[in-house]
Amino acid sequence: MPETIPALSLSALDDLAGVVKALPVDAADGLIEALATAGRIAIYGAGREGLQMRGLAMRLFHLGLDVHVVADMTVPPIGPGDLLFVSSGPGASNIGDALIGVARKAGAKVAVVTAQPEARTPKLADIVFTIPAQTMADDRGGGVSVLPMGSLFETAQMLVFEIIVLKLRNRLGETAETMRARHTNLE
Repeated sequence: MPETIPALSLSALDDLAGVVKALPVDAADGLIEALATAGRIAIYGAGREGLQMRGLAMRLFHLGLDVHVVADMTVPPIGPGDLLFVSSGPGASNIGDALIGVARKAGAKVAVVTAQPEARTPKLADIVFTIPAQTMADDRGGGVSVLPMGSLFETAQMLVFEIIVLKLRNRLGETAETMRARHTNLE
């Protein structure tokens, strides 16, 4: 394959299309239900996954949900009726596991997005949303994505999260305009 930007980009898009095509039609239903019905939502992810989780938090805020990013100074406590949503693409997150323990003790529900649903961290969750994409847990050997390390999972997160937002928007009776009205004016 030529190492041109268009050729590499098309190969990456093919990899991403393969991930999306592998998603069952109802793959996100449990997560969507949990997000729509949670009192408060606390979101956690590390590294590049954390960036995708922050992007989702922003969109959930635009939908009018009470959402917070773990480690921000203004995160309120969570408890019964609330949701902790953790990203653990490779399936093992020491900090995620600790946060899940705190959330469980407080009575909150836990959701995990991962590519490795049988791994340690997803096994601690009430809701597991699986995005079947390459992460650093399986980025070696044959048949790997043109994208390095966990980039395919992280890119799929961004795309699939935006689709989840569209489904939530309909479920919550929101519109593009009501979402826009919540966008910051401090930029």
